[in-house]
Amino acid sequence: MTVKAVITDWGGVLTSPLNDAIATWLAADRIDADRYRTVMRAWVKQAYDGGGPNPIHGLEDGTLAPAEFERLLAAELLTVEGEPVAAAGLIARMFGAFSPVEPMYEALRAARTLGTRTALLSNSWGNEYPRDLFADLFDAVVISCEVGMRKPDERIFRHALDLLELDAAECVFIDDIEHNIKAAETIGIHGILHTAPDTTIAELRSLNLLP
Repeated sequence: MTVKAVITDWGGVLTSPLNDAIATWLAADRIDADRYRTVMRAWVKQAYDGGGPNPIHGLEDGTLAPAEFERLLAAELLTVEGEPVAAAGLIARMFGAFSPVEPMYEALRAARTLGTRTALLSNSWGNEYPRDLFADLFDAVVISCEVGMRKPDERIFRHALDLLELDAAECVFIDDIEHNIKAAETIGIHGILHTAPDTTIAELRSLNLLP
């Protein structure tokens, strides 16, 4: 079946890598990086491996307020000097170094010019999105905390398909997290695991979505 739509993640696909942003924040706030990674590794594993609800799960599906997530995370962290970490504004500081990846934005615009539909499908961490860009870029926008669902739950993928009014086999999904790609592929969406703009753009071109 001909691919008619591109569904894409935001953080780490349309932005610079998450690990780079986190590294910048850890250095700027003088956070004990090993302690942060230990905490986050456990939370992420629970959130994606079925270990039950946890702060990441709640933040992404909207059942946990961003301010409460900041409080919970800050309570687990220390600076390199052993001092407490300020909770207020923690999320903004974590993602403050995100920058747009223009080749990916250009690819989406080029695909739309050829008649391909586009959608954003993002697990939110309470961060700010460049919504001023969305109106001219996406036919549908699905942000996890706004719909009460999160990737890799298949319901959020089906919600995006419903908004696009397309079947799974008519869509390709781009994400930098393998769990999410596998979930999309399970319901018949073609998955592209994003590692770099050049390789993702080449895959889109191979699907005849780009000139």
